[in-house]
Amino acid sequence: MRRVSMIAVLMIMVSLSSFPALAQDKAETAAECGMKFAQPVLISSAGQSADVKLVGMMAKRMKLKAEVKVMAKPEDLEGMKTLIVVPGFSAKGLGAAGISQKDEMERVVALVEAANKQEIPILMIHIGGNARRKGQSDAFNELVAKNSKYMIVVEQGNEDGFFTELSKETGVKLETAEKIPGTMKPMKNLFE
Repeated sequence: MRRVSMIAVLMIMVSLSSFPALAQDKAETAAECGMKFAQPVLISSAGQSADVKLVGMMAKRMKLKAEVKVMAKPEDLEGMKTLIVVPGFSAKGLGAAGISQKDEMERVVALVEAANKQEIPILMIHIGGNARRKGQSDAFNELVAKNSKYMIVVEQGNEDGFFTELSKETGVKLETAEKIPGTMKPMKNLFE
């Protein structure tokens, strides 16, 4: 099983290096809105999906000064200037971490509240598509989206307009990308 996971990660890394980063044209993209996020960056999960590791690999590829802590707690924010949260529920991930969904929600709420209190901006990156939507995922998605300064979402995860509606409701800027490699361009623009 572990070998299959490693092969999947390698395939994703190959796709990241071979596909151009094409973000969907929007009225106001990361580059156009002039919003910038500072480094160093803490990257954490909200729901314990493996998507957080892929976002960490993208950050490394972009040479961001970033640290991935899947189970980050408020004290891990010390010295950080940005918090990237990658939402998406995974029962397998929760099982591997040895925690319940309630424990995970409490951890994420505490992390988000601490970031807000310390005025550390939150960038939400949702790359899990339909697999990380609805059901138990949307409680995490909504919590993170409503506390973010900017959202980057793969289109498949927004087919029903869930993140679009949250963006309208909260005023948080949303940028979508057709596929996972396309999230790198807006992410890079936000940190340049």
